[in-house]
Amino acid sequence: MTDRHPLRAVLDTNVIVASVLAKKPTSPTVEIMNRWRRGEFELLQSDDLLSEVADKLREKGISGPRVWNVLAEVRDVAAFVPVSPNDIRPVITDDPDDDLVLACAVIGRATHLVTYDAHFAALGGKYQGIEIVDALAFLHLLHQQTPL
Repeated sequence: MTDRHPLRAVLDTNVIVASVLAKKPTSPTVEIMNRWRRGEFELLQSDDLLSEVADKLREKGISGPRVWNVLAEVRDVAAFVPVSPNDIRPVITDDPDDDLVLACAVIGRATHLVTYDAHFAALGGKYQGIEIVDALAFLHLLHQQTPL
């Protein structure tokens, strides 16, 4: 894991799954993934997040090579964040699985956590210095624009 990018982001499972399911190539989640592939920000991931992505894609009826290609790309290119069970703190009581996402962001020193999950709203847009934003707000940041 390095600090070579000024933006270091954890993409919540719902953002990665949305990018895979997107029907339009202009979808904000698709553009975020493409900008990551071009090296515009550092994507942080953990084993737990990859496992959750695989589970959610299978729940949506996506299996086989499509799932493995997504997982392999993220696993091989994103910065790996080692998260142990002791690192996970109970923060989001309505959905403890979200604590895995927070732990990855905290340990990985993320600047941003990108999510569509309403449970994160309880944190008021920030957690331990990490900005919590949706995909469109993060895309605006990548464009170096201020959201309307």
